[in-house]
Amino acid sequence: MKGNARTSGERRRRESGNIFSDAIRVGIAVYFLVRNENAQGCKVYYNAIQDYANADEKKAYLGSNNFRCLQFEHLIPDKENNWINLADTDFDNLIKLVDKDTKLAQSQADNQAIFKLYTNGVNTARDEWVFDENNKLLEEKIIFFINKYNYLIESVEIVTKSNINNLLDYSTKWSDSLKSRFINKIKLKYNEKLIIQLSYRPYIKRYYYSEKGLSDRLTSNHYEIFGNNLNNFNKIITLPGTASSKEFSVLASKYLADFHFNGDSQCFPLYRYEKDGNRIDNITDWVLAQFQTHYGDSTITKLDIFHYTYAVLHNPAYRTKYELNLKREFPRLPFYDDFHQWVNWGKQLMDLHINYETVKPYPLKRIDLPLATNRTPKAKLKADTANGTITLDDVTTLEGVPKIAWEYRLGNRSALEWILDQYKEKKSKDPTIAEKFNTYRFADYKEQVIDLLERVCTVSVETMQIIQQIEL
Repeated sequence: MKGNARTSGERRRRESGNIFSDAIRVGIAVYFLVRNENAQGCKVYYNAIQDYANADEKKAYLGSNNFRCLQFEHLIPDKENNWINLADTDFDNLIKLVDKDTKLAQSQADNQAIFKLYTNGVNTARDEWVFDENNKLLEEKIIFFINKYNYLIESVEIVTKSNINNLLDYSTKWSDSLKSRFINKIKLKYNEKLIIQLSYRPYIKRYYYSEKGLSDRLTSNHYEIFGNNLNNFNKIITLPGTASSKEFSVLASKYLADFHFNGDSQCFPLYRYEKDGNRIDNITDWVLAQFQTHYGDSTITKLDIFHYTYAVLHNPAYRTKYELNLKREFPRLPFYDDFHQWVNWGKQLMDLHINYETVKPYPLKRIDLPLATNRTPKAKLKADTANGTITLDDVTTLEGVPKIAWEYRLGNRSALEWILDQYKEKKSKDPTIAEKFNTYRFADYKEQVIDLLERVCTVSVETMQIIQQIEL
């Protein structure tokens, strides 16, 4: 019956209304399980409502059709045990991004994939506490949190799994990993050197307090990618996880990335760092040999392959052809003709996306209405894509956003709309944050946001221009 609201874009439109009048967000199916003791194995038959049907149309479908008259399809699964939406492509013959069956301890020669190591983004379980636009406010929050936590450890004598929930001070945010530390009476100590910058959402950075005890998923893989202090030089390609409901997208960063950076993010780095700080390649020797042999070109480098990968994953034809595969598996790469042209496209795209803060601002027209004395403008941060305008507040509007800029999308939003969403004034769901640390006001960041929007507008336009070249 479709109706899965946890999707986006065209997929969301096809799912359309939920049969329970949109009171729930999950997709719905009706199963009839027929037992036959004399049967060997089983058979599966499938029928689906048409795309774009609303809730009332779905109810009418069930109410007007006789079960025996429905046209059911006998399903035969593929080798990956997919039953529906089967992908009839050459995907299995392409080069893997990663070989999930190969352990990191093995030699690179044994790894028949492009990347040796990959990992998911950082998952904190307490974003409002460990992230902030302002590093001084972040410091205040973390010191408050640590003091509360350490005081509680000192004030209780015996802590067990059975009684811990009755002892906790819920003015701060707990998680299973922090509870485990608490049971073992492991104190926390503030360290200003742990405040680093992180890619939080597309084209949005945040300050991050990178204490392992305050993040549920800050793992050895993250340290291997960015070194012992988590800010060594590297470049990563991020993709949505295979279980993500988000549309496929790809975005590069030079920072550690949050798990929700671009949709349950998986990170594929150019380099890795050993514990002694020595930097080594993360692109395998095996794939370098594959590319050099296929193209008959011994000058091809691992950096070339990194840029080639980034360009191919932006190719609209690739995304269309392998759409179903990309919902279930990590990408695999074909060998396209004119390798060095693809490398050049990938390098241009990556330079734009990683260095977005330094590109030339797009010349948007700024209109400011007169402001009454001693009044702070009311924040709006709304995009009008039809008219090419961005309303920042009830005083300032940006005009002249070219139509092509809105076409550069990452998941369910354009790059520009990601910025507007992240800088809105929102009421915190955490009562302590709302009471003690809710100091964010858009007015304090207005000029910074205007500058960012102008630069990301340039990034959007130039990205789409490169993609148009790829499509030719």
